[in-house]
Parts: sequence; structure tokens; C-alpha cells
Amino acid sequence: MFEIFLTMCLQDQPDLCAERLIPVAAETREICEAEAPARLIDWRKGFPSAIVSDWHCGDGAVADALKVTEVAAGVFVHQGRYETPTPGNAGDLANVGFIIGEDAVAVIDAGGSRAVGERLYAAVRQQTDLPIEWLILTHMHPDHVMGAGVFQEAGAKILGHPKLSDALTNRRLVYLENYAALLGDRTFLGTKMVGPGADSDEVDEIDLGRRRLMLKAFPTAHTDNDLTVFDTSTGTLFTGDLVFSVHTPALDGSILGWLSVLRELSDFEAKRIVPGHGPNFLPWPDGGEDTWNYLTTLAEETRQAIAEGESMRTAIEHLGESMRGKWELFDEYNPRNATAAYQELEWE
Repeated sequence: MFEIFLTMCLQDQPDLCAERLIPVAAETREICEAEAPARLIDWRKGFPSAIVSDWHCGDGAVADALKVTEVAAGVFVHQGRYETPTPGNAGDLANVGFIIGEDAVAVIDAGGSRAVGERLYAAVRQQTDLPIEWLILTHMHPDHVMGAGVFQEAGAKILGHPKLSDALTNRRLVYLENYAALLGDRTFLGTKMVGPGADSDEVDEIDLGRRRLMLKAFPTAHTDNDLTVFDTSTGTLFTGDLVFSVHTPALDGSILGWLSVLRELSDFEAKRIVPGHGPNFLPWPDGGEDTWNYLTTLAEETRQAIAEGESMRTAIEHLGESMRGKWELFDEYNPRNATAAYQELEWE
């Protein structure tokens, strides 16, 4: 399949350029070249401050694709890094993946930048020429959603939790500004935030061709817009960030709500899960124990600190410290989790 490859530069900084891919999935170079002028005009409408210095149609199979593992038949997962956002990792921090049916493909989460989204698209194209009909976003965090524009351009319908659209609208400017600063302008070039066109109240089941995916939205837990995706053919559950492993959990919702959702999920009959961060798959329900233990320990220590009259400033210096050696990125996330837990539980 042939795609458009181009050099994108900023009008006010012509030396600031990056190579970008526009999905076409044309069967021949000639078809790609015939479609390219109209596609480029349409594409540039989304980037009025950019210029295209040159372009060509090339074989998408040679594109720099994310490494993916087939964790179950037709279920492919890329494992994100245990890092904070930097120009070097381009926001490749979350586990992302795709599921191939007989007629179509669904992608689950899109990575933390257009660059990552393009590499995920290339990984799909290395496995199949079937149309990418769906992009399912498990929640609002930028490491999961910033690559969505690539799949919108590929014709995918974007799905999420009923509260996802408002959540992205409310944090859009902050996420774009922060991630641009963390990743650097060159790495972030071409990235835009794209919201869902439908939610799980409207579409809670997807047929990819003799392969059904079931979507379920949850009350406030990790965030207020957490969504899971279950592949009925293989018993594989994409949990998004409702489950972490190795990477310290990040609390951006309700610690009590999160524990309640994990309790509900523990009874779900899945063979394996794909966590939002951690190994590319885990057994279930054992794979949720680390997240459960972290949250229950943090809640217990927080309740004790509140009962003993500790101020939040004093308490967050030690809450969760007993778990320091068990998690990566502990200093980056645990203090924020402790703050959120204290603020919630002091009004219990």
C-alpha cells in the first residue's frame, strides 16, 4: 500500500521541519499520486501555519513502524516506555494496539503525538490492508490520544466514553501546550487533538467481521472517562489505565471509585488484559493485583494520616513510601496521587 510522505515546516520558522505521513492506503503508486493533490489541499486546512516543502508517494511497508506483539490471534500490542515525555520518546509511553477482523480493523489508543500515531498506523499496515474503521480511545490522557489525527485522516470513526469529548475540550489547550513543551516543537509538529465522533452510549458493540468488540464505560475511577474494550473472540480485555503494572499508577479521578471499578472488573471473565502501562499483556484477574494493592495501601495510609491529624503538606511527604521500590516513575506520580487521595478522603 502506498502513502504520502512529506516534509512539513512552520511558516514562521522555515528551518523547523519534520517528515510526516498522510494515510492513503492506495494499491499503486499511480493511484496515490492521482489522489495526492486533493488530499494535500484538504490536509493543509488543518495546519494553516505549516508549509509542505516536498512530497512523494512511497511504499508504506518501509515506514518506521512501532514494534508490536501478537498477544492473541489477531490482537497486536505495542508496549509503551516507562518514561516521562521527552523529544527522544515522542510521547511513546502508553500501551496501544489494534484488532484485526475479517472485514476491518479497530485501533485502541493512538499514542502521545502524531509521530507515534503514524508509526502505529504503519504497524497496522504491515499486518493488513483492511480498512481501519474504528479508533477507540480508552480515556483522555495525552499519551493515549495525541496520535488520533492520523487515524481520523485514514477514515476511522473515533469512539470514547460519553464524557470524553467534554474532558478533551476542557483540557485541550493545557495538553497541547504542555506536550509541545515536553516533546519539543519539531517532534510535536503536526500533532492536533481530535475528539470522538461517537460514544459508547451510541455504539457499545463493534463488528469487525466475525469478530465482536464490546465497549464498556465506567464511573469516575482513574479518570471520569474510562472505557474498556473486550475482544470476544480471544477473551482479551483492553483496560486502558484502569490497570497499571511496573509504571506507577496515576490518579486523576477518584481513588474510591477506582477501587470500586477494579472490584467489579475482578469478576470479569477475561483470559488476559492489555494494561494501559506495563507489559503488553497480563493474566486476569491476577494482572490487576499490583494496581489494587497500590491503591488500597495508599488509601489506608491516607486515612491513618487524616485520623492522626496530619496536614496534607506533611502527609504527602510519606504517603505511599512503603511501595517505592515496587514501581517505576514513583517520584513523578506518587506525590500527586497522595495529594489527590488526601483531598478526597478527608471528606469521607
